[in-house]
Amino acid sequence: MPKNLGVALTCLIVGGALLGVSTNVAKYAGTVGLTPLAFVFWSITGAALLLLLMALIRRQPPPMTKSSGEYYFIAALVSVAGSNLIFFSAIPHVGASFVALTITLPPLLTYLGALLLKIERFSSLRALGVVSALLGAAILAGNKLTAPDASLFWIIMALCGPVLLAIGNIYRTLRWPSNASPSALAPGMLVAASIQLGLVSLLPSFSLAIPSQDPLAFIVSIAIIGVQALIFAAQFQLLFILQKAGGPVLLSLLGSTAALFAVPIAIFVQGESPPEGLLLGGLLIALGVAFVTWGGIKAAVAK
Repeated sequence: MPKNLGVALTCLIVGGALLGVSTNVAKYAGTVGLTPLAFVFWSITGAALLLLLMALIRRQPPPMTKSSGEYYFIAALVSVAGSNLIFFSAIPHVGASFVALTITLPPLLTYLGALLLKIERFSSLRALGVVSALLGAAILAGNKLTAPDASLFWIIMALCGPVLLAIGNIYRTLRWPSNASPSALAPGMLVAASIQLGLVSLLPSFSLAIPSQDPLAFIVSIAIIGVQALIFAAQFQLLFILQKAGGPVLLSLLGSTAALFAVPIAIFVQGESPPEGLLLGGLLIALGVAFVTWGGIKAAVAK
């Protein structure tokens, strides 16, 4: 079991809440004319500057070596830039509640990846959890596809986001730079993500412009970006602390905790219709996460 269980559980709950709120803030960004790329880039850049300043104040600057540079680049691509750009681009097309439910899948995909890489041994309980959760996701996706305004492309894209997050979970665990603190690694990863998103803006039809024709829209856009930057800064700082203090078992519950906050906010605050198959699909995903986590805890205790 984790040594700092209290710290890990606090990071899990607070980090999950921030992730859940984040998916809903992204939907508001689209209503004022912010493109997904501009929203993610400026928010990530603001969060990177905040965490970098905090790291320098603590005298824990991000390590600058060849291996740490590789770590920042790959972790940023799969854990921040790629996944967040996919999720925030998909929200206007499939809804914040559907995206929030897909974020519960990374722990299950992480376990499958860990099995393939022989990081973990096969467990019938965890395998049952993976099957249950993937079945739940299939029910949600199938119902989404039958909706009159369904977009096959964006449903598939939304389901690709958890794959990237799962790859990030495994990569960060395997390649964590030696003697590096969470406070030092988080800003390094976000700076790399900001650079990657900036390069994307050089492609045709992509822009980092903030709506400026309407003064009110500009002010609201800046406010939304500021809120999201603070959320990102806290969220990714807590993610690294959780990974260090709680290990992959508790880290894997972050998406599920986020869904507990994101889905009710999307339905009751933003007025979204509940995804078709929410009860059955959500129940199967919840059971799957519970089985995978329970199996992980049993394995940790056995060790």
